[in-house]
Amino acid sequence: MKFTLSWLKEHLETEATLDEILYALTDLGLEVEGVENPAKALQDFTIGKVLKAEQHPDADRLRVCQVATGQGEKQIVCGAPNAREGITVVIAHPGMYIPGIDTTIQIGKIRGVESHGMMCSEREMELSDEHDGIIELPSGEVGQGFVDWLAANDPAKVDPVIEIAITPNRPDALGIHGVARDLAARGVGRLKPVEVTPVAGSFPCPVSVTIDPETQERACPVFYGRAIRGVKNGPSPKWLQQRLKAIGLRPISALVDITNYFTYDMNRPLHVFDIAKLTGGLRVHAAEGGEEFLALDGKTYVMEPGMTVISDATGVESLGGVMGGEATGCTEETVDVFLEAAYFDPIRTAMTGRALKINSDARYRFERGIDPAWTPLGIEAATRMILDLCGGEASDVVAAGAVPDVARAYRLDTHRVESLVGMEIPAETQRATLTALGFRIKGDMAHVPSWRPDVLGEADLVEEVARVASLTQLQGKPMARPQPGVPTAILTPMQRRASAARRTCAALGYNECVTYSFVDRVSAALFGGGSDAMALDNPISSEMSHMRPDLLPGLLQAAARNQARGFADLALFEVGPAFHGAEPGEQHIQAAGLLVGASAPRDPYGSRRPVDLYDAKADCEAVLAAIGAPAKAQILREAPGWWHPGRSGRICLGPKKVLATFGELHPKVLAEMNVKGPAVAFTVFVEEPPMPRRKGATRDALTVSDLQAVERDFAFVLDAGVEAINVVNAAAGADKALIEEVRVFDEFVGGALGEGKKSLAITVRLQPTDKTLTEKDIEAVGQKIVAKVEKATGGTLRR
Repeated sequence: MKFTLSWLKEHLETEATLDEILYALTDLGLEVEGVENPAKALQDFTIGKVLKAEQHPDADRLRVCQVATGQGEKQIVCGAPNAREGITVVIAHPGMYIPGIDTTIQIGKIRGVESHGMMCSEREMELSDEHDGIIELPSGEVGQGFVDWLAANDPAKVDPVIEIAITPNRPDALGIHGVARDLAARGVGRLKPVEVTPVAGSFPCPVSVTIDPETQERACPVFYGRAIRGVKNGPSPKWLQQRLKAIGLRPISALVDITNYFTYDMNRPLHVFDIAKLTGGLRVHAAEGGEEFLALDGKTYVMEPGMTVISDATGVESLGGVMGGEATGCTEETVDVFLEAAYFDPIRTAMTGRALKINSDARYRFERGIDPAWTPLGIEAATRMILDLCGGEASDVVAAGAVPDVARAYRLDTHRVESLVGMEIPAETQRATLTALGFRIKGDMAHVPSWRPDVLGEADLVEEVARVASLTQLQGKPMARPQPGVPTAILTPMQRRASAARRTCAALGYNECVTYSFVDRVSAALFGGGSDAMALDNPISSEMSHMRPDLLPGLLQAAARNQARGFADLALFEVGPAFHGAEPGEQHIQAAGLLVGASAPRDPYGSRRPVDLYDAKADCEAVLAAIGAPAKAQILREAPGWWHPGRSGRICLGPKKVLATFGELHPKVLAEMNVKGPAVAFTVFVEEPPMPRRKGATRDALTVSDLQAVERDFAFVLDAGVEAINVVNAAAGADKALIEEVRVFDEFVGGALGEGKKSLAITVRLQPTDKTLTEKDIEAVGQKIVAKVEKATGGTLRR
């Protein structure tokens, strides 16, 4: 959003300096992105007068001039054809920078004659493209600053241009009057009221207007128009052209320039039709689809069903809220015009503009929200300017629909500013601030003005008060403790678990990744997801179309990107949510780790080896221990399909309570994700381990037996398909109080055992607590172990 300082001062009566205005704008949330201040580049130039001009002795096109300046009489060699005695000129002294030629001039000799300065043209000072001769001023005192002369005689040439950034929630600031209102509320000046005197119509409007019922309800609630006949559409006045040029607009004609003026001045987009090019009345309706429309930008667009259009009897003549049509545009031959002022729905306007890829000032404002209540005033103000600049005679106003009712009010709680923002602002100051912004205060209710669609609750009132008061007044204060002593814990148990898992993975040497919660359909399907229920309605891209069912797809994608850049050995982890359903709450927290490549860099000692499932198992158990999972968990087969079927497992508390999975990833998954193996991983389900029963932070006392432990080895002949876990569990269950640990230490297959048989050897550690074990006690426990294992597995003790 651009505007000039003088344009702003037409709405704001102020004595503030430019710097004070710029600071206030940024502090109010209207961030200043840039300032073009011509006066700053011209402040060193002064006025001089040519006392004598003689022909250069060695150059036909050069003249040697004696010039009266503020520093005395100077000799200047000049090649301008209009350099002559008696003219008043603009002087640049040696050492000054000339912006138009990007040069700092010095004392020099030109064809053997010294020159002590320069007499400037308009292009050399970047005032215009004129460079046929030096500037001749009609008046001016020798030594007077040229900037001062311009400010008094041609102020538009030194008028600063301010550019501010407008956030989408502040459409009122897309008009210069709205910017001035904010500055006035801050106290930078006084807001000048906008007075609109209705223009009485002298004849019935020859153009009728209708709005289809559905369009009136959903897209265009109100449409005002009137005819103005007998206009003369020539170039607009110099002041209007200068303003439009200053903000980057090209003057076209008086009628078009007037509509552009109101677009920026009051945030009120308008449009004018050439009545001679219209056939019948105008109808505002939804496009059926397939209609062709030649817009003012010279491009032809094909309408999609539902787009808001304005048509006459021959077809579409304007795209509502976006752009007018070339066929009914105004030219210098235009005599009779139809002026339109309507209100178009922001969402419909945005959808139309995006679908057709049209960017216009009208669309930019309508899709953010203009002031609907100023629609009838806007047509009157624009009519008055057209009559003043173009002449003519206005008809009665025709209207279709009604101005939408946007009235709403919220309770103003003056105590909430301190609780929400942390600033102490007197209640009267708060009411005065809101009143200055256009709110109407009645009792404890604040009625929102029609030009502020962004104010939708009590908290927004607090934000307005704090914004105008300046958030720079905020002071840091320590939060008060409700009671002395150690404060209660703030983090939830699950937050502490996630933090412990994150610290443990980092301590194990993994690098943390933070990936999006979205993956593509193919990747999601590889990990049990990818259903339509998990698809996003408005995805960022096709690679982020579905909610992730697991953290591993994101880690594998990160690994593939790193491998493509030459990093082969990777250790990555992430802690975050994964989604097993599309309803609220159907998500769970995971801690996932991925190892790719080798376990160590190359060295002469042979320590480098490919990562294997035992690396993933060890790290997975370390994370489980860190989050408080029970130590006596089982490792079972039958991991999900993205794991290698023979080199993976589940860590469970019973067959249904899965705490984690680990192992090698399936080769098909690695190929699909473009990851070069070997690759092993683990996934810990952070919420699954049961919470400890004890609520306090203290631990149980350490219990250590001072009695001698005893270890006994057993070897069993089993069918080859019997799993070792069955043997371990059976042996451990023989005497749970006495048996401390059961561990497999050997496996032998084939040989004298025969086909389909294997030998499995285990060590059982017995730890007494009340008395030293005798040989008889040990023998009794050994018999129980053998009996339990033989019953559970069908095996026999190997002799």
